Amino acid sequence: MEPTLRDRDLLLVDRRARVRPGRLVVITLPDGTPAVKRATFWHAHDPAGWWVERDNPRAGVDSWTTGAIAPSAVLGVVRARLWPRPRLWRAVASA
Repeated sequence: MEPTLRDRDLLLVDRRARVRPGRLVVITLPDGTPAVKRATFWHAHDPAGWWVERDNPRAGVDSWTTGAIAPSAVLGVVRARLWPRPRLWRAVASA
């Protein structure tokens, strides 16, 4: 998720939050790997699940390679980055 997030960032994740397009979400990829991705506006929510994308188009895996992510594979919504320096999600989104 670079440049938005970096390796070893500590995130505050709300497991009960409602997923909305544009938000960062923690998901389980089809191979079982946990990942942070962005729920998108373009495909929004369809019967198969959420369409998620990466912030860096040159690296990583997203729905363009795996397809839609099942709602049960969404673990939570990122609310803030706590470490290395607190940064609220709204500040991250506008950066």
